[in-house]
Amino acid sequence: MNANNYIKTKHNQPFIEHRADPFILHAPDGTFYFTASVPEYDRIVLRHSDTLKGLAQAPEVTVWRKHEEGIMSIHVWAPELHYLAGAWYLYYAAGDKDDIWAIRPYVLKCTGNDPMKDPWVEVGMLRRADYFSFNDFSLDMTVFEHRGRMYAIWAEKVNQGKKISNLYIAELESPTVMKSQQVLLTTPDYDWERGDFWVNEGPTFIEAEGKVFVAFSANSTGASYCMGLLSADAEADLLDPGAWKKERYPVLSTDEAAGLYGPGHNTFFTDEDGKLVTSYHARPYDEIIGDPLYDINRHAYVMDVPMENGMPVFRYENNRTDLME
Repeated sequence: MNANNYIKTKHNQPFIEHRADPFILHAPDGTFYFTASVPEYDRIVLRHSDTLKGLAQAPEVTVWRKHEEGIMSIHVWAPELHYLAGAWYLYYAAGDKDDIWAIRPYVLKCTGNDPMKDPWVEVGMLRRADYFSFNDFSLDMTVFEHRGRMYAIWAEKVNQGKKISNLYIAELESPTVMKSQQVLLTTPDYDWERGDFWVNEGPTFIEAEGKVFVAFSANSTGASYCMGLLSADAEADLLDPGAWKKERYPVLSTDEAAGLYGPGHNTFFTDEDGKLVTSYHARPYDEIIGDPLYDINRHAYVMDVPMENGMPVFRYENNRTDLME
């Protein structure tokens, strides 16, 4: 089935259409922000609402546009909005139109207290603490604070006879400067992580019930795209690769009965009631004409994530259809 005749189900009604790599922030003041990749890959947009449901119809503001040439001139991907150390930051990836796959992670900082209205300035790439980070295709950076320390996790390709996208973690000294060298967190070990491309990307972090979790996306961009899960004890050294366990099988993948294909690049947050929720993108069909990367119909969905036996559980039946009423 394709975009013109896909079967609608109770599970595949989008929260926000044509927005891939969704990121939702439940801000300290109780309001919600939304950002995502736009199909044109040429700008960064934000939405703001007093309620989670309100994000679906909230006006969208463009806070930054790509350069006309050089770095940050193409493939503006996967922005994330964070409030750290008393300021607003946007982390995103972008390429160079003269070298379109020279994707690197960049940072914007808001000059005021209102990320929707106040100007943003370019900080550039995160300042690394080694000679290994950001030398190749690097993207999908997420940042988080845990037990008084700040961390970044991102995807970066290495050449091992085949370009392989791994996830790396590093401690941060500040929102824009690394404190530690990179540490390999996960590489595509299993069959479900390996398609035309071997990929781990799109990390997102959450702490719950004495553990920390990193969900991530794997495999190629089409229907084989899926989500994996890492976990560690909340007291563990997060820079110790041995502290982390990867689940043997994906936690969310294509489900034809649900009418959802290639789920991935999720983000964790809590709703107004404090429940753990995720937003992710997927397509409502599997037949893609041309490069899946440029198919516009990756939509943002929202799903409740209950904890069972100390682990987050991802089920399409928990998609938040109430948000579309």
